[in-house]
Amino acid sequence: RVIVQSTSQERAEALDAHLWTYRDDSFLPHATWRAGDAGRAGDAGRAGDAQDQPIVLAVEEGNPNRANVRFLIDNAALPADSHAYDRMVLVFNGDDADALAAARGAWTDCKARGFDVTYWQTDERGRWQRRE
Repeated sequence: RVIVQSTSQERAEALDAHLWTYRDDSFLPHATWRAGDAGRAGDAGRAGDAQDQPIVLAVEEGNPNRANVRFLIDNAALPADSHAYDRMVLVFNGDDADALAAARGAWTDCKARGFDVTYWQTDERGRWQRRE
């Protein structure tokens, strides 16, 4: 189970739409942070209850699906309950100076909290390589 946390509702909604429409043979079952809110158009009958979904797209802290992995995108901050996850994955654009600075700050914070941290980067062929 996974949480993907962004910093804006617009970005989370764009990711939600992309996961629904990318390709017919590549659908990933998921819900948004609004799942179960019957007052929101578009969620009913589509997202289901967040607690039952393997992937939840979020814009704030919380763990409605009891995820053990949390992805942080768009410079989302480490949640207060970071220690409760088996893995935290920080995804950022290394070509964006602000994103890189935020990632370096998160790295330092994670080290200070005693987390085991690793850094992965794509090589010139687009393959992920662990960096030391």
